[in-house]
Amino acid sequence: MALDRITLTHFRNHPATRLEETAQFNLLVGENGAGKTNVLEALSLLAPGRGLRRAALTELPGHSGDGGCAVSADLAGGGSLGTGIRPDRPGRRVARANGAEIAALGLSEWLSIGWLTPAMDRLFSEGAGARRRFLDRLVLALEPGHARHAARMESALRERNRLLAEPAEPDPAWLDALESQLAEAGALVAQARARLVTALAERLALLPEAPFARPELAYQPGGPLEAEALAAELRATRRRDRGAGRTLTGPHRDELGVVMAGKGQPAAACSTGEQKALLIAITLAHADLLEDSRPALLLLDEVAAHLDPLRRSALFDRLRAGRAQVWLTGTELPPFEAIAAEAAVWRVRDGSVERLT
Repeated sequence: MALDRITLTHFRNHPATRLEETAQFNLLVGENGAGKTNVLEALSLLAPGRGLRRAALTELPGHSGDGGCAVSADLAGGGSLGTGIRPDRPGRRVARANGAEIAALGLSEWLSIGWLTPAMDRLFSEGAGARRRFLDRLVLALEPGHARHAARMESALRERNRLLAEPAEPDPAWLDALESQLAEAGALVAQARARLVTALAERLALLPEAPFARPELAYQPGGPLEAEALAAELRATRRRDRGAGRTLTGPHRDELGVVMAGKGQPAAACSTGEQKALLIAITLAHADLLEDSRPALLLLDEVAAHLDPLRRSALFDRLRAGRAQVWLTGTELPPFEAIAAEAAVWRVRDGSVERLT
């Protein structure tokens, strides 16, 4: 088990929810709008970032509270994690590990979290930014330091773009310093993305083309992968970037290429069902890569209901063979019949949770 004794306090529509005696499979059932996905979102916030909904902090506290909210859980191997918003610090998310306050980025060192939600069905048809965020979340589950490198890169990128957009000519020495930081952090980000795509591609190549469509992945860098070469490219393109008002080279321009094996068809051109199957295949391959160094969590929102019995059975078999603790949601129990006997099952009703098994 990755987590146990999970508590939500004034989070969304959950004024006081507690889940104990968890299992490898944990199932939340209830009507739409009951608060099932809110539980998954709360768990997703035990990792750096904005969680599976990418919500603003102001959206998280429940209306019945004082403007604050909290999520906490015990780690299976000992210790505890928590995060939330304090009423006296409404614009900032706080995080704790074993009772001591830590930076939110530090959560990645304790727990590895992945998720799949209905909103992600649009991943292949959205802009490249959505795929970069997806890629970074997969990297973070394997390399905790990635969050800090990405934060440093984004900070330097914002400052460089600000200088480039100003009417006055930027100070070359200041640009040198920013580009050095951007290149150093950006190279680490790009190299981590490339490592992940390579590892995923190798894992996916071993899989059959059924029952889930098998994706072929390609990392398409937005600039040089080495810091020295990236810094030189940024220096050489200052005039061009100043004309554009933004930086046009670097990892912030990376792309993840996905093609359906067998058909040779880009994922964006595949059917909705094929895209869903490709995404599930990537998620399962990534779960196979998780190491034993940190507890692992996999959050699957309304996944089983959209699969036929054959694919649903294959999904459960793959999850059962993995090491991640799995949390699933659904409106009814029948789609989960194959795992019900081994799962911890809760009924969710309007922000309250009742243990069924």
